[in-house]
Amino acid sequence: MTLKPPGRKQSAKRETKEEIAADAWRRMFSFFIGTRAQRNRALEKFNLTPNDARALHSLDAEEGRPMRELAEEWGCDASNATGMVDRLEKQGLAERRGVTTDRRVKLVVLTRLGLQTRTALQRTLYEPPPELMTLSRSELAAFRDAVAQLPEA
Repeated sequence: MTLKPPGRKQSAKRETKEEIAADAWRRMFSFFIGTRAQRNRALEKFNLTPNDARALHSLDAEEGRPMRELAEEWGCDASNATGMVDRLEKQGLAERRGVTTDRRVKLVVLTRLGLQTRTALQRTLYEPPPELMTLSRSELAAFRDAVAQLPEA
C-alpha cells in the first residue's frame, strides 16, 4: 500500500518557512512510510529486524562499545539492548569482549561477518525506490542538493 500525502490547498497567502518545512517533512515521511516494503525485503534477505539493522549500523569492528552506551544511543533500556546484541551474536554478526581493566564491562564489536553483512545491507537499503526514479534528473539533483544540507545522523 502506498501512502499518498494529501494535496496542499492553494492559498492566496504566502507560505511561511515553517509551513513549507512542515509540508516537505510530511511528504518525506509519507514517502518513507510508503516505501517500507522495499526496506522490509532488504531486512528479510539478511534475517534482520529494523532494530538489528540499527544496531549493526552503530557498531564498529575495531572499537567496542559498552552496553550502557548502546542502550542510550538506541533509546531503550539495557534489557532491550541486551536482546538486540544477543540476536546479533546468535547470527555471528557481533560479539561481546571483556575489558581487562574492568571485568564487569563488556564491549560489543562487529565480527568480520557483521561488517560484511552491514556493508551488503547498506548497499541494498541505499538502492533508490522505483518511485524516486520517476523524478527527472534535474529534480533528483535539486532534491539531493537540498537534503545534502541536512546534518547526517
